[in-house]
This record gives sequence, C-alpha cells and structure tokens, in this order.
Amino acid sequence: MKSGIITFLFCMAVSFAADAQTTINNITLSAKLKQDNTELVLNGGGLRKKYGMVKVYVIGLYAPEKSKNGNELISADKPLAVRLTITSGMATSSRMSEAIQEGFGKSMKGNTAPLQSQITAFIETFKKEEIKEGDVFEMWYVPGTGVKSYKNGQLKNTTAGLDFKKAFFGIWLSETPVDEDLKKAMLGQ
Repeated sequence: MKSGIITFLFCMAVSFAADAQTTINNITLSAKLKQDNTELVLNGGGLRKKYGMVKVYVIGLYAPEKSKNGNELISADKPLAVRLTITSGMATSSRMSEAIQEGFGKSMKGNTAPLQSQITAFIETFKKEEIKEGDVFEMWYVPGTGVKSYKNGQLKNTTAGLDFKKAFFGIWLSETPVDEDLKKAMLGQ
C-alpha cells in the first residue's frame, strides 16, 4: 500500500513539473507553446545580458521533447521555437539587428555568405518597426516551410530552408553561441 502511494505521489510530482511555468526576470515562460497543430514543450530559458548588467531579453526554447543536446536540436528537421521578450529599452531595432547579424556570424563561424540574403531578409523582422520593452518575438521552425517570425503575435516574415534554421538556432545553441551560460539555460542544464 505504501509503495502504491509513493508511486502515485511521484507520478503526480513529475506531471506537475512537466507542466510548470518558468519565470525569469519577471517574464513567465509557459510550459507549452502552440501554433496551428504543433505543440512544443519548454526545453529551457534564460536571460540575455550585455555588458554584464543590462538585461536585454528573456528567451525560452521550445522543442517537441526536452533535450540537452544543442546540436541535435539544431540539426533535426523537426519543429523548434524560441520566444524572446524584450526586457530593456536599450534593445532598439538597430541594436537588435546588429546583434542578430553578429549572432549569425558566431553561429556560422564567420562564413555568413551562403545565407546572407536570407539573413538580411530575416533581420527586416526587427527593422520594420521600432522595438520597445515588452515586445514579444516568436520564431518557429516549421519543416518544409522555414522559420516563421512573429512580433507580438503578428506574422512578419518567413525564411525558408533547413540550413537557415540551423544557423538561426545556432545563435544560441551552436558550439560558438552568443552566450555560453544562456545556451546551458536553454538546454535545461
């Protein structure tokens, strides 16, 4: 009888933990993210800081199932998403555009030429209208379609290609991420 109760309580704890939200810098990352018929689970999340103290954005990584392997997440032709919430007025459109370009440079080890036209088109997502604190960006990789970029729930851009997906998510998950601690947080480590 005791082992049955213990098993039940353990299963309940695991169930609640799987559905738990995460709050980072007063931003709540939901346990699941849904678009159309695709539902992804929160893999991990973290806070991007610049200059050691400016809290630029909170980001959550959503995957079909939890994984601690960034290379597998990047390479798989499976749905993947990030939800990025701007937490600083320092994150202007021009600064975010520059940071994204630099992130692609790190992800692609300096060789952005093969994808530069796609990168330039993608960056327009951040340039179309001024970014302000509280803005929410979601970028979803949809197999066969590409990376769909949303700002505050509104579709802004779709960038085709699995290679682009690998480079984009590589900004945070590659061997040369923009922030090693953020990578670990997004991978739930």
